[in-house]
Amino acid sequence: MKKLIVAAVMALGVFNASAQNKIGYISTDELIGVMPEAEKADNELKAYQTELAQNGQDLMKDLSNRDSLFVRDSAKLSASMKEIKRKELITLYQRVQNWQNEAQEMYNQEAQKKIAPIRLKAMDAIKVVAKENGYAYVLDVNSVIVAPPGDDLLKLVMKKLNIKEPVAAPGAAPRN
Repeated sequence: MKKLIVAAVMALGVFNASAQNKIGYISTDELIGVMPEAEKADNELKAYQTELAQNGQDLMKDLSNRDSLFVRDSAKLSASMKEIKRKELITLYQRVQNWQNEAQEMYNQEAQKKIAPIRLKAMDAIKVVAKENGYAYVLDVNSVIVAPPGDDLLKLVMKKLNIKEPVAAPGAAPRN
Protein backbone atom coordinates (compact mmCIF):
# COMPACT_ATOMS: atom_id res chain seq x y z
CA MET A 1 0.00 0.00 0.00
CA LYS A 2 2.85 2.36 0.89
CA LYS A 3 4.49 1.70 -2.51
CA LEU A 4 1.21 2.47 -4.27
CA ILE A 5 0.92 5.84 -2.49
CA VAL A 6 4.55 6.71 -3.31
CA ALA A 7 3.98 5.76 -6.97
CA ALA A 8 0.80 7.87 -7.10
CA VAL A 9 2.57 10.88 -5.57
CA MET A 10 5.47 10.50 -8.01
CA ALA A 11 3.09 10.18 -10.96
CA LEU A 12 1.22 13.28 -9.81
CA GLY A 13 4.51 15.17 -9.52
CA VAL A 14 5.58 14.11 -13.03
CA PHE A 15 2.15 15.07 -14.38
CA ASN A 16 2.35 18.50 -12.72
CA ALA A 17 5.88 19.07 -13.98
CA SER A 18 4.97 18.13 -17.54
CA ALA A 19 1.80 20.22 -17.42
CA GLN A 20 3.96 23.30 -16.91
CA ASN A 21 6.01 22.71 -20.08
CA LYS A 22 4.61 24.94 -22.80
CA ILE A 23 4.79 23.68 -26.34
CA GLY A 24 4.79 26.13 -29.23
CA TYR A 25 5.16 25.80 -32.96
CA ILE A 26 6.36 27.86 -35.90
CA SER A 27 6.73 27.56 -39.64
CA THR A 28 10.46 28.02 -40.11
CA ASP A 29 9.95 28.09 -43.89
CA GLU A 30 7.46 30.94 -43.56
CA LEU A 31 9.74 32.81 -41.16
CA ILE A 32 12.76 32.48 -43.43
CA GLY A 33 10.58 33.49 -46.38
CA VAL A 34 9.81 36.89 -44.82
CA MET A 35 13.37 37.63 -43.72
CA PRO A 36 15.03 40.35 -45.86
CA GLU A 37 18.21 38.28 -46.04
CA ALA A 38 16.26 35.47 -47.73
CA GLU A 39 15.05 37.76 -50.51
CA LYS A 40 18.62 38.91 -51.14
CA ALA A 41 19.89 35.32 -51.15
CA ASP A 42 17.08 34.29 -53.50
CA ASN A 43 17.99 37.07 -55.95
CA GLU A 44 21.66 36.11 -55.80
CA LEU A 45 20.79 32.44 -56.39
CA LYS A 46 18.64 33.34 -59.40
CA ALA A 47 21.57 35.30 -60.86
CA TYR A 48 23.90 32.37 -60.17
CA GLN A 49 21.46 29.97 -61.83
CA THR A 50 21.31 32.24 -64.89
CA GLU A 51 25.12 32.31 -65.00
CA LEU A 52 25.29 28.50 -64.81
CA ALA A 53 22.70 28.17 -67.57
CA GLN A 54 24.67 30.60 -69.75
CA ASN A 55 27.85 28.59 -69.17
CA GLY A 56 25.99 25.45 -70.26
CA GLN A 57 24.74 27.17 -73.41
CA ASP A 58 28.25 28.40 -74.18
CA LEU A 59 29.56 24.88 -73.79
CA MET A 60 26.90 23.54 -76.18
CA LYS A 61 27.66 26.28 -78.69
CA ASP A 62 31.39 25.49 -78.51
CA LEU A 63 30.68 21.81 -79.14
CA SER A 64 28.42 22.63 -82.08
CA ASN A 65 31.00 24.99 -83.62
CA ARG A 66 33.86 22.53 -83.22
CA ASP A 67 31.75 19.72 -84.64
CA SER A 68 30.84 21.85 -87.68
CA LEU A 69 34.50 22.74 -88.23
CA PHE A 70 35.50 19.10 -87.94
CA VAL A 71 32.89 18.00 -90.48
CA ARG A 72 33.86 20.83 -92.84
CA ASP A 73 37.63 20.32 -92.57
CA SER A 74 37.88 16.56 -92.06
CA ALA A 75 38.68 15.90 -95.73
CA LYS A 76 41.75 18.16 -95.45
CA LEU A 77 43.05 16.63 -92.20
CA SER A 78 45.54 13.82 -91.90
CA ALA A 79 44.41 10.60 -90.19
CA SER A 80 46.34 11.42 -87.01
CA MET A 81 44.93 14.96 -86.91
CA LYS A 82 41.39 13.59 -87.44
CA GLU A 83 41.90 11.25 -84.50
CA ILE A 84 43.12 14.11 -82.28
CA LYS A 85 40.14 16.30 -83.26
CA ARG A 86 37.72 13.38 -82.79
CA LYS A 87 39.07 12.78 -79.26
CA GLU A 88 38.73 16.49 -78.48
CA LEU A 89 35.11 16.39 -79.64
CA ILE A 90 34.38 13.29 -77.55
CA THR A 91 35.91 14.94 -74.47
CA LEU A 92 33.90 18.11 -75.06
CA TYR A 93 30.74 16.06 -75.64
CA GLN A 94 31.28 14.27 -72.32
CA ARG A 95 31.73 17.64 -70.60
CA VAL A 96 28.42 18.81 -72.06
CA GLN A 97 26.75 15.58 -70.89
CA ASN A 98 28.09 16.02 -67.34
CA TRP A 99 27.40 19.75 -67.18
CA GLN A 100 23.79 19.48 -66.00
CA ASN A 101 24.74 17.38 -62.97
CA GLU A 102 27.76 19.55 -62.20
CA ALA A 103 25.71 22.74 -62.48
CA GLN A 104 23.01 21.31 -60.19
CA GLU A 105 25.62 20.32 -57.62
CA MET A 106 27.28 23.75 -57.81
CA TYR A 107 23.89 25.45 -57.40
CA ASN A 108 22.99 23.28 -54.39
CA GLN A 109 26.32 24.08 -52.72
CA GLU A 110 25.85 27.81 -53.32
CA ALA A 111 22.27 27.67 -52.02
CA GLN A 112 23.39 25.86 -48.87
CA LYS A 113 26.14 28.43 -48.33
CA LYS A 114 23.68 31.33 -48.64
CA ILE A 115 20.79 29.79 -46.66
CA ALA A 116 22.79 28.40 -43.72
CA PRO A 117 23.43 31.76 -41.97
CA ILE A 118 19.81 32.83 -42.52
CA ARG A 119 18.52 29.57 -41.04
CA LEU A 120 20.93 29.96 -38.09
CA LYS A 121 19.67 33.50 -37.42
CA ALA A 122 16.07 32.26 -37.55
CA MET A 123 16.80 29.37 -35.18
CA ASP A 124 18.60 31.66 -32.73
CA ALA A 125 15.63 34.06 -32.72
CA ILE A 126 13.20 31.17 -32.18
CA LYS A 127 15.24 29.97 -29.20
CA VAL A 128 15.30 33.47 -27.67
CA VAL A 129 11.55 33.96 -28.12
CA ALA A 130 10.83 30.49 -26.72
CA LYS A 131 12.93 31.21 -23.65
CA GLU A 132 11.44 34.70 -23.13
CA ASN A 133 7.90 33.31 -23.37
CA GLY A 134 8.41 30.16 -21.32
CA TYR A 135 8.17 27.59 -24.10
CA ALA A 136 10.01 24.38 -23.28
CA TYR A 137 9.46 22.93 -26.75
CA VAL A 138 9.01 24.51 -30.17
CA LEU A 139 8.01 22.28 -33.07
CA ASP A 140 8.08 23.04 -36.76
CA VAL A 141 4.50 23.46 -37.98
CA ASN A 142 5.11 20.89 -40.74
CA SER A 143 5.21 18.16 -38.11
CA VAL A 144 2.26 19.45 -36.03
CA ILE A 145 -1.16 18.10 -36.93
CA VAL A 146 -3.31 19.98 -34.39
CA ALA A 147 -2.30 23.02 -32.36
CA PRO A 148 -4.04 26.00 -30.76
CA PRO A 149 -3.43 29.30 -32.57
CA GLY A 150 -2.08 30.94 -29.42
CA ASP A 151 1.03 28.76 -29.47
CA ASP A 152 2.15 29.87 -32.97
CA LEU A 153 5.38 31.79 -32.38
CA LEU A 154 5.76 33.21 -35.90
CA LYS A 155 4.54 36.72 -35.05
CA LEU A 156 6.64 36.86 -31.88
CA VAL A 157 9.80 35.80 -33.72
CA MET A 158 9.10 38.23 -36.58
CA LYS A 159 8.77 40.99 -33.98
CA LYS A 160 12.06 39.90 -32.37
CA LEU A 161 13.77 40.13 -35.79
CA ASN A 162 12.11 43.52 -36.52
CA ILE A 163 10.25 42.10 -39.52
CA LYS A 164 6.94 43.68 -40.39
CA GLU A 165 4.12 41.23 -40.93
CA PRO A 166 3.47 40.87 -44.66
CA VAL A 167 0.16 42.17 -45.94
CA ALA A 168 -2.17 39.27 -46.77
CA ALA A 169 -3.34 38.94 -50.34
CA PRO A 170 -6.99 39.88 -50.92
CA GLY A 171 -9.21 36.91 -50.16
CA ALA A 172 -6.46 35.02 -48.33
CA ALA A 173 -7.23 33.46 -44.99
CA PRO A 174 -5.77 35.52 -42.12
CA ARG A 175 -2.97 33.99 -40.06
CA ASN A 176 -3.67 33.46 -36.37
